[in-house]
Amino acid sequence: MIVPPSPGLRRLARAAEHYHRWIISRSRDVRVRAVNRDLRLRVERVRREAEDVVSLRLANGSPLPTWRPGSHLDVHLPSGRRRQYSLCGDPADRFSYRIAVRRIGAGSAELHALTEGDELTVRGPRNAFPYAPADRSLFIAGGIGITPILPMVKAARGDWRLIYCGRSRDSLPFLDELPEDRVRIRTDDEHGVPDAAELLDGFDGSVYLCGPAPLLEAVRRTHHGPLHFERFAPPPVVDGRPFEVELARTGDVLPVPADASALSVVQERLPGVAYSCRQGFCGTCRVRVLAGEVDHRGGATFGHTEDSMLICVSRGTGRITLDL
Repeated sequence: MIVPPSPGLRRLARAAEHYHRWIISRSRDVRVRAVNRDLRLRVERVRREAEDVVSLRLANGSPLPTWRPGSHLDVHLPSGRRRQYSLCGDPADRFSYRIAVRRIGAGSAELHALTEGDELTVRGPRNAFPYAPADRSLFIAGGIGITPILPMVKAARGDWRLIYCGRSRDSLPFLDELPEDRVRIRTDDEHGVPDAAELLDGFDGSVYLCGPAPLLEAVRRTHHGPLHFERFAPPPVVDGRPFEVELARTGDVLPVPADASALSVVQERLPGVAYSCRQGFCGTCRVRVLAGEVDHRGGATFGHTEDSMLICVSRGTGRITLDL
């Protein structure tokens, strides 16, 4: 038996319908404004921190968005390139950001060429390497990998220690900001290339690591407890399958090998293609897919849509056509 709705429910339904129509009529007059998340900052100070490493203090005279240890900025370089640099200053300082840059390529060379008074556009801060204080923590930094680790150790409580690795002491920035009693400096010229088992020494608590790929992979194979890390370089392609990318604007068809990313292949033909993190979380390299099937399981954490892909990590099936 079907029970008809009561008069009260009918009145409520009519009221809800009227309200829905009112909302729709109002929404037609709404003009959605795009949110500009870019910041224009001035270089207030350039300081040499170590061999081939400079720090830049950036500000614009106004309070800046807050951040937590592990955060980074997306920096728009004068050439149009975009690169990511960890914030390594004081999170309590609301009026300036500090980043540090080791000169290792064209992008970093642009930042090394800046002088006080120059301006940069940045986006962020964003945090892909969050720090959660624990009772026992081991921090491992390799060279310029100290930049995200430095604010973490300054915020650390409880039982913690830092192992700071590098070629030599002259190559290690921010030594003067680290407490001597909880920090072990380990250089290749004094002790040779570090061994993961030696660094960990049976430690089973939370490990925070930033450094070159060989150090990261060695620690990942050895440590069986909680491991938090950030990479210098994109992760290797594992279990990839070859596919083809067609560039819609030129008609070029580019084969993508099983061990390469679509980004690396497209870069050879289009050097100016936009990218930043090369790890699937920033979204800079997102490209519209005009035809073909995309496998989004390649580590893309920024999210995706059915008609786009992150060419640094996502892969195609057969042949895909990109809006490039």
